[in-house]
Amino acid sequence: MKYLFWLLVVFAVGCAPELTLAQGYQVISVDDGGTIKGTVRWQGPLPHLTSLEINKDTQVCDPLGQKHRDLERLVVSPDGGVANTVVYLSNISRGKAMDLPPARRFLNQKNCRYEPHILLVPVQATLTVKSSDPLLHTVHMSGSSDYNLPFTSEGQEISRTMTREGVVSLRCNAGHVWMNGEMIVARHPYYAVTDQDGNFELTEVPPGDYEIVAWHEGWRVVGESPLYDIATQLRVKRPVFSDPIVWSKPVAVLPHQSSEVNFTLGERTPQVAQGH
Repeated sequence: MKYLFWLLVVFAVGCAPELTLAQGYQVISVDDGGTIKGTVRWQGPLPHLTSLEINKDTQVCDPLGQKHRDLERLVVSPDGGVANTVVYLSNISRGKAMDLPPARRFLNQKNCRYEPHILLVPVQATLTVKSSDPLLHTVHMSGSSDYNLPFTSEGQEISRTMTREGVVSLRCNAGHVWMNGEMIVARHPYYAVTDQDGNFELTEVPPGDYEIVAWHEGWRVVGESPLYDIATQLRVKRPVFSDPIVWSKPVAVLPHQSSEVNFTLGERTPQVAQGH
């Protein structure tokens, strides 16, 4: 029995470095860090973007009487800035403590719309979802998380821990087929989501050479998938979107200095053979 005990101790000690490596990121003090700033801009004519008819629960889902809902998959400002692009460092293993924006860890369902459209949650952290609608909603997650969260009353909140790094797609299974969003579950803090003008910034980056990646969800509607509306018990269809576009550039970060990296997105942007 004593031999078995020591064998288990040796095994546990031997596995410890692998467990540390699996976490993939070490928090250190960054006293000489630099900043990476830049923009994502649209190049060329804007594509025709599909909108869907708001054909259900219109008093709540369509208070302004617009009758159609933009799917928000491609948001471009008047001067060409592309919002909702996730920009991150792909090859960083040491740096500052996790400080992703708390607002990106909270999803609100309001007027049958997801706010914000892009979520950014640290791995092993909690996502909180709220419904501000007096309707039945379900937040169905697919990808690196597979929760299906039911909301039956206004003001209801549900929290879940995101345990796996990667991309999670969000949809409603209660017949509101235009509701969609994306969530990135991140292992380190060097992630940013471009603002309405396409700007991003990564701060306190340790000096070094990195690969900086831009990830944008697919915006083309390439098909439809059947869906059973649990509220009406009818068969409906919701859009299927094209794959995300991922592209990258090298960037050098110097102590206490700012580096600039700009990305261009367009209909012909090449996709890098790498996922998030």
